[in-house]
Amino acid sequence: MITGDFLADSQKFIMNTYSRQPLVLVKGRGTRVFDSDGKEYIDFVSGVAVCNLGHCHPRVVVALQKQAQRLIHVSNHFHNEPQINLAKALVGRSFAGKVFFCNSGTESVEAAIKLARRYGREILKQDRYEIITMRGSFHGRTLGALAATAQERFHKGFEPAVPGFQYVPYNDLKAVEEAVNDHTCAVLVEPLQGEGGVNVPSAGYLKGLRDICDHHGILLMLDEIQTGMGRTGKLFAYEHSGTTPDVMMLAKGLGAGMPIGALLATDKAAEALAPGTHGSTFGGNPLACAAALAALETLVEDDIIIAAVAHLGRYFLQGLLNLKKKYPFVKDIRGLGLLTGMELDFPCKDIVSACMKEGMLINCTMDTILRFMPPLIITEEEIDMLLEVLGGIFAKR
Repeated sequence: MITGDFLADSQKFIMNTYSRQPLVLVKGRGTRVFDSDGKEYIDFVSGVAVCNLGHCHPRVVVALQKQAQRLIHVSNHFHNEPQINLAKALVGRSFAGKVFFCNSGTESVEAAIKLARRYGREILKQDRYEIITMRGSFHGRTLGALAATAQERFHKGFEPAVPGFQYVPYNDLKAVEEAVNDHTCAVLVEPLQGEGGVNVPSAGYLKGLRDICDHHGILLMLDEIQTGMGRTGKLFAYEHSGTTPDVMMLAKGLGAGMPIGALLATDKAAEALAPGTHGSTFGGNPLACAAALAALETLVEDDIIIAAVAHLGRYFLQGLLNLKKKYPFVKDIRGLGLLTGMELDFPCKDIVSACMKEGMLINCTMDTILRFMPPLIITEEEIDMLLEVLGGIFAKR
């Protein structure tokens, strides 16, 4: 079957919920993917910050193969070994005392919302159910996570929104303090906004949120779905801040390509979810947990990978800043580690398409922002290749 046939079948049989590129990817290795015509691309999207170790990392593939021969699925009415081992490893590398597993980022956010509301009513013994979230945030597509997402463009057509959320500007501690009231149970925030435009807060922002939450006795909940698992140069982005949350959501890079989400919480916060209050049929699936454990072990045992992210991030950022100096239509460059944004003064959809023709896969968010999320194993040489392609495309404008 040729590419045209694949695309025709896709249009015919799959719901039209994505603005897809006319590209059918069939194989991936490391930082490279290949389409159905055999063309090679360097992937600076990595499944939207999912394939942090690159495509088909050998250790993850072997873990999947071995687990698939032993046990693919078992109900959460029983325990399973990979789930226990993964939970133990995550707790050992983070602030958390307990872990709940689900299948995706948006499900981990839903679990966090439920935990926060139960915490307010069952632990604090007060009528606390409201959660403060930030303008420009993105927390998922299900109705609860959608209501937490403070971007009205995502809400259109799905009203009425789930109640219980207050929106305040990102990176504004005073606004958060003023928004806290007798019904507030938690503050939910991304350490660095990804979908919202790669927005990096001021130093001290998370520490300030921690102080506000401690003062009012409410939960600080971090959405690290995109920033976790080494993406910013630390295993978790909160580690840059010198403070810790009460609750954290993970997904994307956690499974190295397998669908898995996780809600991490302190022992005290985790008490809010008692037996019967939440669950997931596939959450903590042995196959997904085996892949995630292999990925986590690879990241923490090979310090070179995460340590290199900080260097590569600075190298990439400087290359983009050099382009900004040359082309006035580049408005801003921002990011942390290997999550980087380039803001243009025009819609960037055509830039994405032009890069694809040159064998480079990149992403556009918020209409005018090029977002780069390459595998953490990207090299300086591959970054240089992308910068050269971008420079060539910009020169033609």
